[in-house]
Amino acid sequence: MINRGLSLFVLLLCVACVPAFAAGIADSESASHADEAATYQIVNTYLGTDYKIVQFNLGVLSHYSYLVVSDGKVLVVDPGRDVQAYLDYAVKENLEWVGTFLTHSHADFVAGHREMEFATGQPIFAGHKSGALFPHRAIKEDDTIAVGNAVLRIIETPGHTPDSLCSIVSPAKNLKQQEFLLSGDTLFVGGLGRPDLMGGSYSAAELASMMFDTWNYKLSLVSDNAVVLPAHGAGSLCGANLRDEPSSTIGLEKKSNAYLKYANNRSAFIAYFLTGLEPAPQYFGENARLNQAGPERVDWANPLNQKLTSLDGLIEHDDIYIVDLRDSAEYSDRHIPRSVNIALRGRLETWTGVIVPFASRVILTGSMNEISEGAKRLKRVGYNADYIVFADYLASGGKTESAPMISAGDLHKQMQDGKAPVIVDVRKPAEWIGMKIGEVLNIPLDVLEAKAAQRLNRSEPVVAVCNSAFRSSLAVGLLKRAGFKRPVSMLGGAEAWVEAGFPVVRIADASTGVVDATTAAKELRNYGLPERVIPAQLQQMIKDLPGTFEIVDIRPADQVRDYNPTGAMAVGISDLLSNKGWLVGEVPLVIVDRDGTLSMIAAGILSQKTRRPIKALMGGVEAYWRDVETGFIRDRMLLPDETPKSGANVMPARDLQPLQSAPPTPVAPASAKPARKGAGC
Repeated sequence: MINRGLSLFVLLLCVACVPAFAAGIADSESASHADEAATYQIVNTYLGTDYKIVQFNLGVLSHYSYLVVSDGKVLVVDPGRDVQAYLDYAVKENLEWVGTFLTHSHADFVAGHREMEFATGQPIFAGHKSGALFPHRAIKEDDTIAVGNAVLRIIETPGHTPDSLCSIVSPAKNLKQQEFLLSGDTLFVGGLGRPDLMGGSYSAAELASMMFDTWNYKLSLVSDNAVVLPAHGAGSLCGANLRDEPSSTIGLEKKSNAYLKYANNRSAFIAYFLTGLEPAPQYFGENARLNQAGPERVDWANPLNQKLTSLDGLIEHDDIYIVDLRDSAEYSDRHIPRSVNIALRGRLETWTGVIVPFASRVILTGSMNEISEGAKRLKRVGYNADYIVFADYLASGGKTESAPMISAGDLHKQMQDGKAPVIVDVRKPAEWIGMKIGEVLNIPLDVLEAKAAQRLNRSEPVVAVCNSAFRSSLAVGLLKRAGFKRPVSMLGGAEAWVEAGFPVVRIADASTGVVDATTAAKELRNYGLPERVIPAQLQQMIKDLPGTFEIVDIRPADQVRDYNPTGAMAVGISDLLSNKGWLVGEVPLVIVDRDGTLSMIAAGILSQKTRRPIKALMGGVEAYWRDVETGFIRDRMLLPDETPKSGANVMPARDLQPLQSAPPTPVAPASAKPARKGAGC
């Protein structure tokens, strides 16, 4: 791959390796992103035998979609709702459409299957168990879709949903050569599709059990060399522990996917799979229903609904949400009463879906350019929006309010003087536990409007805090909607707090009560220096000695999901220090954090309590990224518009095995199941 490819790959991954509170688009809590993240971008082209697969990424939804291209034919896989990027590619390459393949009824975005059908006249291939209410060709296990010289063989892979499908892509001249797996929301890079999105029709445990069978009897039997191409990357709420990599292989997932560590024990697998799942956004169910029914067409040239000239009689309605698309500083200075600030350069789609009830009327405000982009993006998740240009609202004499931000320095001084108002950290509990700015209350943003009045005094001032001020600015609007008179946001969030050098509090420890992160040097002197591992050593261990050690990553869970060394498990530092289970074992335990500071503390403490070898990664994930990952280039990856050299980047056929059926058991040959082991791992 040429240097442009490396630059792009580094760009895709580096967002996860910034300081502890920094925000990147791979993070579902992201504060900001580049304009490109809001449009479909070709990020990779993978070469098979006589065909290629083009990978598109929509960063703001962490959504991957694909074009399978061969011999002048093209098939789109899991398209987003606005399909122009796919159509433009086909026109540019003079391709003939074969159709659209849906792996399942997506919940986190409205898919573009109907838009593609309207635009191309070609069929939609959907699972025979999907319950699809739109015209489609029902496909089932072992059915095939031919695209020129490529063949997609369907495998039914329930677990994320009962109707989930994957497809193995092979050259038509050798169907046993399993080159790619289009894995939908079943298998992600580092994770699996969450099993708790079906409401009352299936329990999460039932679907988790199906996923156990899907892995053991279907996906684990695919060639280790097959490249895994998922429908989502890091930041998606459709799974947990997703790594910020666009692809993987079956072999790599066997070694590094945390869930598959329990693939030989059904009960342990189910328990681990169901642990730590965040509540699904309320819009997920609505989007799944839209996708199953077949979404209506959108006039993408004019995605806006009604233009308003006044908000008289609308502002006080609880079922109307005025969404201010401007940045937090502009919102702080002046905004429409009871409006909520969901800035355009953040994850507008996700946070609107989390906060705004799907049946509510949405009114956008901001500049005309912001409104036009915002309306289009909200169509992707099923919201239709009216609008009023903020300048027009002001010109008409509309009333405004302000919510001046408080600086980290001023808030710190008030805390030191004992004069600080109530401080509410609106991040997720795992983030709050991992790093606090003091003894502050945690009410996550997704439940703030409902719970704030139960726990706080509406007449007293409240300071909202998050990582970057994106969520806390949104919190100000929600608090005002709940009747609070004086809510404000901390300028720059916890990032600004840390940059100013103010202390962060406290990591619970069963033996000593607390370990203050600001006294790292003192704690290390008390406990002694543990054994340290440099990034190159850890890389070599991962490569040559898999399964002979454990890696735990003690950063906040969201950051671990964004990026982590292969095989690392997300473990809260309080659990690591208090759970005696980590003291047991013969294999070394390697502790990883952001920069090596907290991992050295934790390793020093644990090494005094156990004979188990405890090691800390020197320099943390930042050093590992700098020294190891920036030198990694995935095979078979081309940049857009690159032409492969003869013979280059073609997947080798060696060691490729056909998918096999589950082996029969002597007792019940017709319904083989994996051997059940006792409780535990």
